[in-house]
Amino acid sequence: MAKKEAELVCELCGREVLYLTRHHLVPREEGGRYGATAELCQPCHSTLHLTFSNRELAMQYNSIPALQQAEDLQKYLKWVRGKRVERISNRRGRKR
Repeated sequence: MAKKEAELVCELCGREVLYLTRHHLVPREEGGRYGATAELCQPCHSTLHLTFSNRELAMQYNSIPALQQAEDLQKYLKWVRGKRVERISNRRGRKR
């Protein structure tokens, strides 16, 4: 009997996905280099960094429950939970 492939589940949206990315709950730039992390799908990870500054993530949204309850993410979370999207473009540009 073949071994069942491990199911990868995003900790933020709860969807089963093909791969996960590591999100530092306190961004590295704010002192969270060796702190707690969460495994997120790429769309959720990109959306967090598009929606919140590193300072906001460090001070207000440094846990999965806090992120899941963030008012600014409610519309996105409702939308993404019903989608099969694996990747979205990251629209963050480098500031020059």
